[in-house]
Amino acid sequence: MDGNVYIPIAVLAALGFGFAAFSVVMGALTGPRRYNRAKLDAYECGIDPTPQPIGGGRFSVKYYTIAMLFIIFDIEIIFLYPWAVSFDSFGIAILVEMMLFMVTVFIPLVYVWRRGGLDWNT
Repeated sequence: MDGNVYIPIAVLAALGFGFAAFSVVMGALTGPRRYNRAKLDAYECGIDPTPQPIGGGRFSVKYYTIAMLFIIFDIEIIFLYPWAVSFDSFGIAILVEMMLFMVTVFIPLVYVWRRGGLDWNT
């Protein structure tokens, strides 16, 4: 292998690092410096933050359930992108396979939706 094949990667890494460093330095130099109590407070969507007990308090199990459901369905849907890009080059067998895959994604989604698993208010 020739060492010159890594030059574009090194240049891209240097450009990325340079842009990140430039952004941090310029933000620090040009940003506002008038701090007050309101700016230093935690922001919770316009609502005054509620004090948390020592140790951080508890999160509802619903929060974790929705997070896991999002990850599961997000990963399953990502498998559709390569198929959609290469759709013209596949035959009918792959079409049937993808329809079966989409059914296996859609049925659990409907099940969770009907059971109220995606409702934030409960």
